[in-house]
Amino acid sequence: GPALPVPASHRISLMRSLALFDLSGKRALITGSSRGIGFALARGLAGAGAEVVLNGRDAARLEEAAEKLRAEGATAHLLGFDATDHAAVKAAVDQQVCRRPFGPQLVRRLFEAQTGAIDILINNAGMQHRGPLEDFAPEDFERLMRTNVTTVFNVGQAVARHMIARGKGRIVNICSVQTALARPGIAPYTTSKGAVANLTKGMATDWARHGLQVNGLAPGYFETELNAARVADAEFSAWLAKRTPAGRWGKVEELVGAAIFLSGEAASFVNGHILYVDGGITASL
Repeated sequence: GPALPVPASHRISLMRSLALFDLSGKRALITGSSRGIGFALARGLAGAGAEVVLNGRDAARLEEAAEKLRAEGATAHLLGFDATDHAAVKAAVDQQVCRRPFGPQLVRRLFEAQTGAIDILINNAGMQHRGPLEDFAPEDFERLMRTNVTTVFNVGQAVARHMIARGKGRIVNICSVQTALARPGIAPYTTSKGAVANLTKGMATDWARHGLQVNGLAPGYFETELNAARVADAEFSAWLAKRTPAGRWGKVEELVGAAIFLSGEAASFVNGHILYVDGGITASL
């Protein structure tokens, strides 16, 4: 028969529910967002209405990423800094150097005062380094920890100080399936992602009382530029398909829904949680 009309009260309820995932009027900083998962998350949050602030160390690649988003109708800002450098991160978030229209004199102004508050932070910057643990060079271990763990502390602290002053904010730290599981040849990476998960819990414990929600998003195996060699490896892909209940690699776009959830009002009482988006790999033997 013909579809029955939806009562007005139900339509209002539906609109309120959808608003829980609406990021309009919010501004999101995504570290390591010139490509891969970071870029996909920036695009996804922009699609939910947020302005996005892209970050990375390669200025040309970052500008290219911003232009792609702007061509799709997004509002995209750039904030370049080395996330491993605590002082540089604080300076970039707190202030940026700009020129007065009437002269070349440099003046410092608060980034948030110039561009607006950072309401959402996605700590995505990271790297992988494989090798047998017994031969792993200490300098490589330290570099991996600086990139994967110290950056979360540096950017998280710099942004959280402003969020605490406002009494609200969302921080999403990118973890990994290796937060929970290990594979041969990546013990230091597994260590770093376990640390990110516990740092996430610590941030939530310290900052929830100030109105912040801090959670982790843990991807499984996703097709990215950095994983291209693994994707092309037929033996590895066959192993992954057998090991993962979903039977395949993930697509980076499949992380967007979880990121929007953790970034919006829908997650207002979710804190210190690690959300795995992994096709079921952590749920099965």
